[in-house]
Amino acid sequence: MKHIKVKSLAIGCCLLSLSACQSPNNRVGHGLTTAVQGIGHLVLSPFQIAAGLLEGISSVPLLISTNIHDINKGMIKAQNKITLNDTYDSAYGKRLAEVPADGNTGEIFYRMKHATVQLQKVLKEYGVEKSEHYILTSVDTANSKGYTLFAVVYREKENIEVVDKYNKKTKRKYSKSDRMFYDAYRVDSRQYTLDVVVDWAGIPREAIKTQKGQAVLITLAANSIVEKKRSHDYWEKEQRWIKGDFREICQNQSELVKTKMKIRKERTPNE
Repeated sequence: MKHIKVKSLAIGCCLLSLSACQSPNNRVGHGLTTAVQGIGHLVLSPFQIAAGLLEGISSVPLLISTNIHDINKGMIKAQNKITLNDTYDSAYGKRLAEVPADGNTGEIFYRMKHATVQLQKVLKEYGVEKSEHYILTSVDTANSKGYTLFAVVYREKENIEVVDKYNKKTKRKYSKSDRMFYDAYRVDSRQYTLDVVVDWAGIPREAIKTQKGQAVLITLAANSIVEKKRSHDYWEKEQRWIKGDFREICQNQSELVKTKMKIRKERTPNE
């Protein structure tokens, strides 16, 4: 706990020192739809980048519009233990200095299995114990609507038997080679605790379709793990997501992160 308090103090000092750099013009329109559509237009100040990093993977949609090298500088100033430079080096075999501003080096994951492999490479390189037990999961029920629920979890078992969360009457066995292994499970079929959720976020698919967005996701996930973060509200959010409340979950999360990052909504002519 001591090193987390020291880090929090350091980041607090960083935010105070950077606050003078905040631009009054860094605003986005209100609403989730506007936030997604404005991804390519939002320019963040150093203060906002540092504040966003504290929010874990939920800040991905708002961070990715920024030049990848500026995000990395923000990570360094905020004293993130793992930076984008580390992720590109460990997961993609590229130094960030060689990477263009859009972050594209031709590597994109399409399944959580591959995303997990990249995350574990970053964790192993950093020296995280049992790095092979941390995985990235997704709930894909709203993919066709443009949103995915991601979670970073710790799981001891490499072979699992669970009750199908979409069909409560069926038990299923999964191994690391199965796609549904990369879904989060609170308990196994015998009701023993299975996954510990480190971090989670409902993210517009627009935000993670590029390598830069995916690299930011992996980097923030790795930092949440290193900082021993825990998210105890995930399971309730997952149930609501599956039932169709994904837009409200994303909206509330987006507004919370924007408040923390001090991103103000655009005023209309009548305001």
